[in-house]
Amino acid sequence: MDWGFYGRRTELERLRGIVERGRWFFCKLSGRRRIGKTTLIQQALGASDRVFYVQVPDSGPAGILSAARDAFETFGIDQRRFSLPGTLSELANSIGDLAKAGYVVVLDEFQYFNRKHLYEFTSHLQRVVDRLSARAARVRGGLFVLGSLHTELAALLEDRRAPLYNRVTDTIEVDHLDVGSVLEILRAHADPSPERLLMLWNLFEGVPKFYRDCFEQGALGADRHELIRRMFLQSSAPLRTEADNWFLHELRGRYDVVLKFVARNPGCTNGDIEQHVRTVSPETIEQAGGYLKVLSEKYRMIERKLPIFAERKERKGRYYIRDNFLRSWLGALAPAVAAINFRPVDVLVAQADERLAIAEGHALERLVAALYEERSRKGLPGFALTRRVEGYWDARGTEIDLVAVDDEQRIIRFGTCRRSPSKLAASMATSEQHIQRFLAQQPAYANYAIERVAIAPEIDPILAAQLTAGGFIAEDLRTLTRELG
Repeated sequence: MDWGFYGRRTELERLRGIVERGRWFFCKLSGRRRIGKTTLIQQALGASDRVFYVQVPDSGPAGILSAARDAFETFGIDQRRFSLPGTLSELANSIGDLAKAGYVVVLDEFQYFNRKHLYEFTSHLQRVVDRLSARAARVRGGLFVLGSLHTELAALLEDRRAPLYNRVTDTIEVDHLDVGSVLEILRAHADPSPERLLMLWNLFEGVPKFYRDCFEQGALGADRHELIRRMFLQSSAPLRTEADNWFLHELRGRYDVVLKFVARNPGCTNGDIEQHVRTVSPETIEQAGGYLKVLSEKYRMIERKLPIFAERKERKGRYYIRDNFLRSWLGALAPAVAAINFRPVDVLVAQADERLAIAEGHALERLVAALYEERSRKGLPGFALTRRVEGYWDARGTEIDLVAVDDEQRIIRFGTCRRSPSKLAASMATSEQHIQRFLAQQPAYANYAIERVAIAPEIDPILAAQLTAGGFIAEDLRTLTRELG
């Protein structure tokens, strides 16, 4: 079966609605690299012959103009009617002329115009956009700007001091594919077993380009070792340099120490990070706090979680890598790729697999939370989630993997997640202690019905009976993914 278009039905409907208005629009599409922004635009525009697409390079004005002139040739733009741009001002004028002629213009990686040497373009574009907006009903084309660095894109379009402030007519955030869409891919091209879903979700989460790369390498249905080999360790592996090219390139090597430590120590504190930096790179210790701020706010690569019910100014935060692929790369795959010329491939594959298996324990918690939210959002049978309390910990070590609340039925559900089902029975007593500690500190739930659930990728009937006898609902990924996809 050929590769298809999966998920994104809501976003696709919105985009088609924007294009079909038949009037001027200026739409911002944002989302991480490889998330499928360009493919989504392609689907929305279909076979239209009035499209002008430019992949904006991270270069100077000459590189931008060269890319634009190449696009004129690629898309067959009539140069007798639309002259080739020789300056950034002329490029802005060309965009306006094309939009007036009914073209949809797409500028990909628009955030690069936030570079100091390119910023003048936004003033030229403002002039053109204002002119088009003034006669919006008579302009049949429009402009899409796509970006993958949230802070820089926001600085261009949302900062009150920016020339393009308040000019955008539509905004779409392109997020990860939901789990149902991932299952749709697996059912079409592999098998949707719980083990495969967890492994692939831990690696790729909902990034469609990675699943397609895996499909094209014939690895989507392969066993764990073969998938790691084909995708990351053989000479033609498509994701062998992905992190360096698409994540760490933007950082230019400045934050590696912090990123690697957080990836390999999920839930670490600010003190943990500072101690590590002090040990391995004492000359940068004073910058550690600044690095954390940049990585969380500008690049959105890490996230800081607070103690449950803490004030926002609470200092006792814990840090996690936000992106599954980056976490798996830094925590499990990068060391193997770095040693490819010095160690047997089979040994490196086995080492990477062991590290990935450890990472899948944390990924299971996130996958279960995503499934609870998705099932509730889609109105599927099961727990009707009103809100989720994201984790819980305190000075006495209280840890609860899932706290789900149904305020309408006044039910609170506590979940313990284990990648290895054999560890569930032994964890029941400890989980109960943590639940009681939570309830003692939160009297607001005194009148809620309490549900305890034990979760693993797969739970056999014998273990399920043992868990039920201990007062826990047995729930595995087969149950949670039923009716999805």
